[in-house]
Amino acid sequence: MSDGTLDSLRGRFCGRLLTAPDDTAPFLTDWRRNFTGRTLAVAQPDTTADVAEVVRWCAAQRIPLVPQGGNTGMVGGAVPDSGGHALVLSTARLNRIREIDPLNNTLTAEAGCILANVQQAAQQADRLYPLSLGAEGSCTIGGNLASNAGGVQVLRYGNTRELCLGLEVVTPDGEVWDGLRALRKDNTGYDLKQLFIGAEGTLGVITAATLKLYPRPAARMTALAAVASPHAALRLLELAQRRLAATLTAFELMSGACMALVARHFPDCRAPFEQDHAWYVLLESSDPHSEAHATQAFGELMEEAFEAGIVADAAIAASLAQSDGLWRIRHHLPEAQSLDGGDNIKHDISVPISSIATFIERTSADIVAAHPGARVLAFGHLGDGNLHYNVSAPAGMPQAPFVQASGAAVSALVYEAVDRVRGSISAEHGIGQLKVEKNAHYKSAVEMALMQKIKQALDPHGLMNPGRLLPGH
Repeated sequence: MSDGTLDSLRGRFCGRLLTAPDDTAPFLTDWRRNFTGRTLAVAQPDTTADVAEVVRWCAAQRIPLVPQGGNTGMVGGAVPDSGGHALVLSTARLNRIREIDPLNNTLTAEAGCILANVQQAAQQADRLYPLSLGAEGSCTIGGNLASNAGGVQVLRYGNTRELCLGLEVVTPDGEVWDGLRALRKDNTGYDLKQLFIGAEGTLGVITAATLKLYPRPAARMTALAAVASPHAALRLLELAQRRLAATLTAFELMSGACMALVARHFPDCRAPFEQDHAWYVLLESSDPHSEAHATQAFGELMEEAFEAGIVADAAIAASLAQSDGLWRIRHHLPEAQSLDGGDNIKHDISVPISSIATFIERTSADIVAAHPGARVLAFGHLGDGNLHYNVSAPAGMPQAPFVQASGAAVSALVYEAVDRVRGSISAEHGIGQLKVEKNAHYKSAVEMALMQKIKQALDPHGLMNPGRLLPGH
């Protein structure tokens, strides 16, 4: 492409167009550093109208477009390939909160808004935006929607899909669909927003969203409980759901190996127990009534769990600082894995909740039998069936050669086990570049054909985030 053609783009929209290698470099490598690409330029439009201009220019020039939010994804879905023919469209400058309606319990935010800023804006209106995940200080609302992000409170509030009432989207031909309706009921045909949520930018560019808010809870209770096994953790989940009902907002499972890993790299993040345990559960409730009511309900839950022999030890946070300290253990897990010699073999999977305990036991045994010394790091959102099932090299062995030699075989073993219980190979990270072929393998031919037809109908030239989600696009 000639500089003159890029100059024609500069004159069509307000914002920034980055072309210098030093300026574009931060947009070309994914968070895990597994994918690095090349680009013609990085466009950062200021408004939805500017996004439409960029998309129309790309359509006219037949130039592929890669939408990018905070670039915190785990599967390489928001960075270009190595061909250098695509344009990256960064939503960083689309960062305005357009409206907050406390009575309607809604907030309308542009796609480039950082998740933590949306949470803060809701809090200032005495409301709660419940999506919460480790990258909330840098991930964006557009990226959350494009990947249908989950996080730690899906058990109570659902994935990002359930938190969205309306969208504004620039279609592949540069038209703007204004679907920012703040309605809970709208029975007038196809729910078009659901096409774009979870589509990873392959059907259009999300530029704004109307999101659900909730009343802020009167009290938050957090506890770390030690249990003997994932089976015991499931018994605790059943008891917690019966005792706390809808106030149970989070239920996280972590193995003892995970806990030891975090403590090794973050010495101030240790379980507050005198001895180590095989498994841990981090659970939280958000009570709408009062601190006293929350404390009583939580105390009765833990007392019954002790009496039933489900819990071996437990620590209930007595302050917000203590609660945050317990959550830091969970949130430091991804970074601790990276610090432990490099990236391991990661799996973001979803299985029926009733199958999780048996899945962990059998799959872990199969992996160790096939790859002696391999270390399984299992943790995740037990309450909604989302397990992060990661495998590290044997102690003393560097991660890179282990991943290179055994990664494909380990993942095949894990995904076959997932398929046997009718689970999913991606629970909240998406497909991106990493799992395109695996997605085609494990989805039925009918499912893949339907997805291909939708893609062809909306993006016939295959310009929107090519090479993601669907093979051959």
